[in-house]
Amino acid sequence: MTAPKGRVTIREVAERAGVSVATVSRVLSGNYPVPPTTRTRVLRAARDLDYVANAHARALVGGGRKMVAVVLRQVTSPFYAQVAEGVEAEAAARGWLCLVGTTGGDPARELEFVQLMREEGARLVILVGGVVEDDAYRERVARYAQALDASGARLVLCGRPAPDPGIPALVVEFDNEAGARAITGHLLSAGHRRIVFLGGLPGNTALDARVAGYRAALAEHGLPDRAAHVIDSGLGRAAGHRAMTELLGITREFTAVFAGDDMVAAGALRAIADAGLRVPHDISVVGYNDIPLAEDFNPPLTTVRTPAEELGRAAVRIALRDPDHTAGTHHLLGTHIVVRDSVQPPPTDGGPTPV
Repeated sequence: MTAPKGRVTIREVAERAGVSVATVSRVLSGNYPVPPTTRTRVLRAARDLDYVANAHARALVGGGRKMVAVVLRQVTSPFYAQVAEGVEAEAAARGWLCLVGTTGGDPARELEFVQLMREEGARLVILVGGVVEDDAYRERVARYAQALDASGARLVLCGRPAPDPGIPALVVEFDNEAGARAITGHLLSAGHRRIVFLGGLPGNTALDARVAGYRAALAEHGLPDRAAHVIDSGLGRAAGHRAMTELLGITREFTAVFAGDDMVAAGALRAIADAGLRVPHDISVVGYNDIPLAEDFNPPLTTVRTPAEELGRAAVRIALRDPDHTAGTHHLLGTHIVVRDSVQPPPTDGGPTPV
């Protein structure tokens, strides 16, 4: 479906369906009885034309709401929860309502939620988190941006880049590559040279940037390309535990682990302890995101603090401060390292004995 170049009017729907404007209004409001065949004809015309009821008109009769919608992969992730909290806090401070939807990573659910929010007149729709940036994603996001723009709303990509700088979307993200380069540099400065990146997810924009930062730091310290060891385990505590257990069963010729996020680090810490090894005495571990529990890990985790709540706040604040829907609007937030107790220089004997 090609998004409309401008707002489709109720008169155009009436003309397509061959009925009066009043009949279309009755069908769409659902408040008056209409013959089933007429109703079907009107709804088909509205769907074919991608018609969305005018949110401003609804507001004049008391039906409008200042709404912002935030769409997440899941709410159980501490990172996503913090971003959603930031969106809600900023929206509430401005007297707006915030709606939260989850997709479980299903593009069809994401599409349904965006369309629902468009129909309900949400002024901002915020999509959160890294994605696999393939052709289907590019086409989907372009459609979202253009359709929302045509209905007077705005798409905000939060923590992910725009696949095309020409689409009418606001991008608010943090510098994943710089954060990864800094935390890898921290390990290198401590003397580590055999560093494993645990938690790769090829095609995912956030993880690819972290892997790029890891590789860049190794190169900056004069290490060859072959020094990089990326394990594509995906994210989550279970994935980190499984991948770390498998790695320790193959080799212990490494002295440090850079986990793709803090939950992967949590799983890695558990697997290292299960193997009878100690962090950081035998193996140093760092993470990414600095979730609230990171300082309660055993040992407390050195990690990259990403401004998760500020990311959500900024998405709302910048979008409302700069209502111009021009393409290519991009804002980059910084990160910094939080040093705790999970890193020390590598063992003087060169690391744990190979299995």
